[in-house]
Amino acid sequence: MNRIAIFPGSFSPFTLGHKSVVDSAIPLFNKVIIAVGINSEKNQYFLIEERMQWIESVYDNNQKIEIKRYEGLTVDFCKKENANYIIRGLRDSHDFTFEKNIAQMNKKLNPDIETIFIITPPELSHISSTILRDIIKNGGDISEFIPKEINI
Repeated sequence: MNRIAIFPGSFSPFTLGHKSVVDSAIPLFNKVIIAVGINSEKNQYFLIEERMQWIESVYDNNQKIEIKRYEGLTVDFCKKENANYIIRGLRDSHDFTFEKNIAQMNKKLNPDIETIFIITPPELSHISSTILRDIIKNGGDISEFIPKEINI
C-alpha cells in the first residue's frame, strides 16, 4: 500500500517545529507532500515561491519529500495527490482543540482521509510562525528558530 501524507500549512516561515513534524512523519509514509498554501486567515509576509524554496533547501536530498503549492480545501488536494493522510503538528492543548475540529470536518467531507497528529518536542513548543514574523518585523534575529538551511 502506498502511504502518502499531506502536511499542509502556510509555513511563513518554515520553523524548526515544522521540521520536527516532517522528520517524525518521514519513516511513517512512502511520501510526504509539504503543501504550501495560501491561508486567507493569515498574513502572507513571504512570497509562496520564497517559502517553497526554503523548504526545498531543507529537504533537498530526501526522495520521500515533495513540496507543492495548493489552494482550496485540503481534502480536495489530498484526493488530487492520492493521499489518505493529513499530518498536523501539535504544540499544546490549544492546537489540539483547534486541529481536532478541522480533522473532524475533514473526516465528514472525505471519510477516506485520516488526520495524524504529531506532537512537537517540548523545546520547540514555543515557536510559532506568527511570533517569528513579529520578531522579523521588529528587526530581531530568528536564526535559532528556523532550519540552518534557511537564510532570512
